[in-house]
Amino acid sequence: MDASLEKKIADPTLAEMGKNLKEAMKMLEDSQRTEEENGKKPLSGDIPGPLQGSGQDMVSILQLVQNLMHGDEDEEPQSTRIQNIGEQGHISLLGHSLGAYISTLDKEKLRKLTTRILSDTTLWLCRIFRYENGCAYFHEEEREGLAKICRLAIHSRYEDFVVDGFNVLYNRKPVIYLSAAARPGLGQYLCNQLGLPFPCLCRVPCNTVFGSQHQMDVAFLEKLIKDDIERGKLPLLLVANAGTAAVGHTDKIGRLKELCEQYGIWLHVEGVNLATLALGYVSSSVLAATKCDSMTLTPGPWLGLPAVPAVTLYKHDDPALTLVSGLTSNKPADKLRALPLWLSLQYLGLDGIVERIKHACQLSQRLQESLKKVNHIKILVEDELSSPVVVFRFFQELPGSDPGLHAIPAPSAAPSAVGRERHSCDALNRWLGEQLKQLVPVSGLTVMDLEVEGTCVRFSPLMTAAVLGTRGEDVDQLVACIQSKLPVLTCTLQLREEFKQEVEATAGLLYVDDPNWPGIGVVRYEHANDDKSSLKLDPEGEKIHAGLLKKLNELESDLTFKMGPEYKSMKSCIYIGMASDDIDVSELVETIAVTAREIEENSRLLENMTEVVRKGIQEAQVQLQKANEERLLEEGVLRQIPVVGSVLNWFSPVQASQKGRTFNLTAGSLESTEHTYVYKVQGSGVTPPQTPTGTRVKQRLPGQKPFKRSLRGSDAISETSSVSHIEDLEKVEQLSGGQEASEANSPERHPGAPAPLEAEPPGALQDGAQGLQDDRPQVEEPESLR
Repeated sequence: MDASLEKKIADPTLAEMGKNLKEAMKMLEDSQRTEEENGKKPLSGDIPGPLQGSGQDMVSILQLVQNLMHGDEDEEPQSTRIQNIGEQGHISLLGHSLGAYISTLDKEKLRKLTTRILSDTTLWLCRIFRYENGCAYFHEEEREGLAKICRLAIHSRYEDFVVDGFNVLYNRKPVIYLSAAARPGLGQYLCNQLGLPFPCLCRVPCNTVFGSQHQMDVAFLEKLIKDDIERGKLPLLLVANAGTAAVGHTDKIGRLKELCEQYGIWLHVEGVNLATLALGYVSSSVLAATKCDSMTLTPGPWLGLPAVPAVTLYKHDDPALTLVSGLTSNKPADKLRALPLWLSLQYLGLDGIVERIKHACQLSQRLQESLKKVNHIKILVEDELSSPVVVFRFFQELPGSDPGLHAIPAPSAAPSAVGRERHSCDALNRWLGEQLKQLVPVSGLTVMDLEVEGTCVRFSPLMTAAVLGTRGEDVDQLVACIQSKLPVLTCTLQLREEFKQEVEATAGLLYVDDPNWPGIGVVRYEHANDDKSSLKLDPEGEKIHAGLLKKLNELESDLTFKMGPEYKSMKSCIYIGMASDDIDVSELVETIAVTAREIEENSRLLENMTEVVRKGIQEAQVQLQKANEERLLEEGVLRQIPVVGSVLNWFSPVQASQKGRTFNLTAGSLESTEHTYVYKVQGSGVTPPQTPTGTRVKQRLPGQKPFKRSLRGSDAISETSSVSHIEDLEKVEQLSGGQEASEANSPERHPGAPAPLEAEPPGALQDGAQGLQDDRPQVEEPESLR
């Protein structure tokens, strides 16, 4: 292929550039694939080193780049973007290299080439997205085009702005209208780029009664415009959404266009739904965007093209104002920004562009239709069938309530109950989104928090499918994963309230309300020395909870346990995970309470025992010292002299009794060893206290794991035991019957054969035993033992 490339391309520099790019990309991909197969991770040189004087070859430099790209990915999987770039991605990357090479041409050739590239790309984009007679501005930052459009609107409405500057704006302040559903930080970015104060921004609320709650309220917008005009302000620009950043809703662009024409306001449209303008069928709400004054497109993620600039299409007749605003430029480098997109559009062709956008829309429609058949899943964009964005969330219906009230909290419900349910569902939806992202990574799901609905999961294939290579089978796998996780979610949500009630009714346990934990709940054991008013770290409580966590994990149940700090303090708690089956919550709470109490008592027993042993040793030393002094007084001083004492002991031995001390750990007291030396036995001591156990012991069936509710009640267990008892009796009768039959069928005994053993009556056995007892020699018990 390299040879054919060199034959077709006369310019050796271009051929060499394409060859080098292919080799560089192949080297990066091969080295990454080799490291994944060997399981080795490259070492990244984070510390800058000196520049080598002799220089390095291309292989060494690319190896360094590869290490810097993937050296910090210790636990996360390798990025799939390089693997799915494909041939069209290589074409886009080649555009940046060509831009540097083209900039070395002479001015005349450079001017002609850049003008051709810019005009071709502008014409193609305007025709593909139905924006006739438009101009194009290519920019790296998506919001940069809107900032340039604002400058153009200011120059168009303020004729003396070039001369008087901001004095004109001071006399009549401009107003930029943004939707409440606009992407975060857009208004602040515009004010920073334009040098305008924040009061120049006007946040338009979304619908609250009629229509979508993510669409701009047109009637309220008109009221705001009239109020600003009465105050002497100038309505300058309105930013509408064709697919909001959160849920993909489209504003009523047709009505907004009429309102802007009435008051002379510039209308700018942005959003992911603008990609559907390239399809054969377009919804009327999105098609109205073709009549706006400007729009911003992001073909890079839509088509899976890396390092491709965003495009802002606009209509304006005065080239001088566009030049002053920065939308046009005479610099060749600015015109060469369109080169990567110019190459990529030619490589894909019109059919390839339409096919990619159509495939992404089909993926979203496939998921939306499948989720409609799944229970406990709420779709937030059901009213917009043409939207390529699917936003859904898990919800649980309470008995006797309307299913729709759980997507949006009902005003009639108690605030505490609604808030608790909202937090519980948010935590579960966050867990669901993270699980789905791990199980189906090519889906490109994102977890987001909405102001009204709460935590939701978003599927936007237009922004991810081309890069990740998402297929229809992946959507089916995603739906299957959602269905497999629903039993866990419903069971956990049902057990949360029961767990809270059981914990609050159990002495020594404190229920911790953590809205971010998706499991059954969080519990903390309050020991005797626990300071409830303090929020600081509790070492004793941390020790008890660490032992409790170890004991709970040793039970080998289906529940997961972890220890961590409390939501609002630094005290340790036990976090109980998701429940995949019907859990006996009362048994779970009782086990936690009993185990924690046992750990605390054992810890205190050990501490008390240490103190008792220390005091006992000191007391034993004092008593032994007193015993030595008493022995010295009894024996006399002469017996302590080495030679004289031996002679006196030989003539007159001393009958000294052996005295010692033993320490009873159970009673915690010192005792004399005289009993041990006299009777040659050790005392039984005091019976140790029993280990605390639960108030009720649950009988588990064979193979049943802890905290599981049995499928049948206690009646089934008693019935099973009675049936097994009857079966045992039947087996005994069969055996006895078989033995009698064998004795009846046995042949006659031979005269010389020994007689069979016969069972003697009980009286004979008792008499024989009594005789044996009487024949034994009688031993008199000594008086000392009496």
